[in-house]
Amino acid sequence: MDESSAYNIRKSFSFFSIADAILLATLFLFLCLLCSCKEAGQQSSAQKAREDDPVTLTDTVMGTVAQATLYGVGKERAGQLLERVKELETECLSGKLDSAEVSAINARVAMADGEGVEISPELYKLLQSCLQISGDSLGAFDVTLGRLCRLWNMDEIASGNARGMVPSDEEIRRAMDHCGFEKLILLGENRILPEPGMALELGSVGKGYALDCLHEMIVRWGSSEDRAGVIALGGSIMTFGEKAPGIPWRVGIKDPDDSGGIIGYLELYGENYISTSGDYERFFEQNGERYHHILDPETGYPARSGLRSVTILAANGFLSDALSTACFVLGAERGMKLADQYGAEVLMVNEEGEILLSDGMREIFHAATP
Repeated sequence: MDESSAYNIRKSFSFFSIADAILLATLFLFLCLLCSCKEAGQQSSAQKAREDDPVTLTDTVMGTVAQATLYGVGKERAGQLLERVKELETECLSGKLDSAEVSAINARVAMADGEGVEISPELYKLLQSCLQISGDSLGAFDVTLGRLCRLWNMDEIASGNARGMVPSDEEIRRAMDHCGFEKLILLGENRILPEPGMALELGSVGKGYALDCLHEMIVRWGSSEDRAGVIALGGSIMTFGEKAPGIPWRVGIKDPDDSGGIIGYLELYGENYISTSGDYERFFEQNGERYHHILDPETGYPARSGLRSVTILAANGFLSDALSTACFVLGAERGMKLADQYGAEVLMVNEEGEILLSDGMREIFHAATP
């Protein structure tokens, strides 16, 4: 990365708990609704009425805070969007809820003798896409880390239901014996052949994939110039439509040093998908060392790539979510190359506090005023 691609912002970093998620979501909505008095004066009276009365929803889904600010949608349909996210979690994506397909697959594979497992067409397509990213990232992205994720238990630690403790090398080795994307074989006709004992974990793509499903719902409602909004599922965000002519969506990028602050914001128009992965989201400390939730499939330990966070702007929610994880694990140089391979824009914050930007991201990123 050359000097023209980096802003030197050197900080002494501290960290925040997942309990700050509500505050961050509120900050996010403030940024997305921000516009100047001059911009507001350019709106027609009908547009002003629409903006003055958006439908705003807040809920907890997929272990995170979900917020939506929607125009031209109506309360009933707005509620349907968040219900769809809950449905995806409880019926398909969760590895913890017994009602979910992924949980059922994991339970069956835990006792499997090498036989294929039939899955839904939707999940089959999702796994196809996951394995493509896994191959292109040389394994930096991997949805077969279920046993390793359970071993580190970051979700329970972040929620306060468990105490953080580094697993032993032997425990990590045993868990990794049942991990590896190359051990998950797609047989065709919606059947997969996982290695016995393997457990799927789709947390690294679930929120981005859910945004894609929400976009499909909105498309099925038919075209409407008045329809617009911004939906945030934790670190994954979708914008669509036009808040008002010429007024961009403004999406804040979290400052790893400040739970309520940002390093800057993106100015976006129309349909966009943005995901951020950071080492400050879920973590614990032991013997003076901090361990975060983004695991390196090669080592079984939290990734040590020299990065603090990665933000991806991509063509769809799945890509933005998957690439943010993969690029974080790969590090700055290889992560930039992978993002470019998929036509995605990327913003990285490294351990020295530098902000690293792809060419396209540089055009839409605005640094926060000191």
